[in-house]
Amino acid sequence: MTANYSEETIKTLDWREHIRKRPGMYIGKLGDGSSQDDGIYVLLKEVFDNSLDEFMMGFGKSIDVSIHDKEVKVRDFGRGIPLGKVVDVTSKMNTGAKYDSKVFKKSVGLNGVGIKAVNALSESFTIKSIRDGQIKTAEFSKGKLTNEKDPETTDMKNGVQVTFSPDSKMFGNYHYISDYVETMLRNYVFLNSGLTINFNGNKYFSKNGLLDLLNENMSQPGLYNTVHLKNGDIELAFTHGNQYGEEYYTFVNGQHTTQGGTHLLAFREALVKTVREFYKKDFDAADIRASIIAAFNIKIEEPIFESQTKTKLGSKDMSPGGPSVRNFIMDFVKKAIDDYLHKNSETAEILLRRIQESEKERKAISGIRKMARERAKKVSLHNKKLRDCRIHYNTKDDRRLGTTIFITEGDSASGSITKSRNVETQAVFSLKGKPLNTYGLSKKIVYENEEFNLLQSALNIEDGLENLRYNNVVIATDADVDGMHIRLLLITFFLQFFPDLVKQGHLYILQTPLFRVRNKKKTTYCYTEEEKKKARNKLGPNPEITRFKGLGEISPDEFKHFIGKEIRLEPVHLRKGDAVAEFLNFYMGKNTPERQDFIIQNLKVEEDLVEI
Repeated sequence: MTANYSEETIKTLDWREHIRKRPGMYIGKLGDGSSQDDGIYVLLKEVFDNSLDEFMMGFGKSIDVSIHDKEVKVRDFGRGIPLGKVVDVTSKMNTGAKYDSKVFKKSVGLNGVGIKAVNALSESFTIKSIRDGQIKTAEFSKGKLTNEKDPETTDMKNGVQVTFSPDSKMFGNYHYISDYVETMLRNYVFLNSGLTINFNGNKYFSKNGLLDLLNENMSQPGLYNTVHLKNGDIELAFTHGNQYGEEYYTFVNGQHTTQGGTHLLAFREALVKTVREFYKKDFDAADIRASIIAAFNIKIEEPIFESQTKTKLGSKDMSPGGPSVRNFIMDFVKKAIDDYLHKNSETAEILLRRIQESEKERKAISGIRKMARERAKKVSLHNKKLRDCRIHYNTKDDRRLGTTIFITEGDSASGSITKSRNVETQAVFSLKGKPLNTYGLSKKIVYENEEFNLLQSALNIEDGLENLRYNNVVIATDADVDGMHIRLLLITFFLQFFPDLVKQGHLYILQTPLFRVRNKKKTTYCYTEEEKKKARNKLGPNPEITRFKGLGEISPDEFKHFIGKEIRLEPVHLRKGDAVAEFLNFYMGKNTPERQDFIIQNLKVEEDLVEI
């Protein structure tokens, strides 16, 4: 039956209702905090960006951030919001000072939407503005004003304090991962000389900007001393390593543009053109950029981002009537890098050797690559390995942020997930047996090994992450010794050949329940021994307890619970100081006496791990 389209069907939502009904328009996606682009981190960023804009305009030298349980607090020491406008700037759309470029130049936010989104999506939201000896407080719940106090006298320093708790009805049983928050805050100090951030008792400060950022993120020294170039509104740091792929950290006005955009495209183009002209050789662009690790920041007025989450720059001009972003970057990069290479001949020689090595390796496997691509196409046509979804990460649809591919082993496990999945956003890739240990092998093996060749083809990451088809790459294996082994082999593969997939937060482990505890009235799924004990006590005497030994034992109807809204994903992420090369060598390299001693000292029998 066709729905009646009449005047009664036209609805007007107020700002709170619209944000809560369409949160993806404002914060990208919801999520429980497992992914570093989940909405709860965007909420923190939106509040912090306002404080950062105060610092960038020269007001306040430090920002305090604390997260305890599910409450977030951000305190700056800027000018403070004019007291008569505190409620308006947090609860009225199209209200803010950033429309006046004289007050806020080159700021991150321009339209004043962010703080309203935080307000609407929080169970509790309190804002305090301290200005010239007076404090104004306003309290909200899910965007609705619940308490507004008249200005009071105070001896506190000028500034703004925002305290909020994201709404559990929107975000579920969410949790903040400190490593993600720390990475975000460290990036802010790298990009803002003189800024001190205090987070849960830790102080962050940077003297050398993007040079410090690269040193923090590199697991081993570059092939040559990091090139660090600055000029007013632009800063660049880069070197080359021995890893595969390209690794970029790009920023606009201090905002981490994880999806790049105009500025990144311009830098990559300028680098290739400069290197070709310097060496007077028409090198392949891929060989010039292979193994590069670079950080790049540009400051522009009125930046245009492709979404409210500001992860991709779309600006074409530096400012209205000004030069284009591309030309500005091209001119700076060409002159600065060319001058540097002329003055540093040793670096120029090392870079030339690295390009030549990449060229040699690329040519050595070019024939294999062509045949491997043909094999991958044939397999895709017959749909033997990949059960694809309909929406992909690199489409323009906002729902791309939730696309997932499960990598699993065996027909029974892949069958259960395939029958349970959301065909719109969830794909399944089925492995055949245990993958090869790729540690110490060259990229040639990726094309010679059918499983790895088909996997990289399914993910579409052969030439980098720009065309990655899924936001979440999830390893879904049994919670036994064999399953753990497969996980390690896959993680080794990604760290060896596609480390940026891990570094950019796309790789996860699927957590599935070990036990089902039920009686006639209720069923509880338990992921740990502790959860099993609590469920057993709660359900009364003699509940039925089932131990799931593998994914294939879980029926499709049950599996829907574990890969739907209540999905539990454990992120695979690298912490500061993780030495990837040493880590892989120790655990996945030759069986040295040191590793034998480690295994013996930590040996546990499977029966000791889980009490049935």
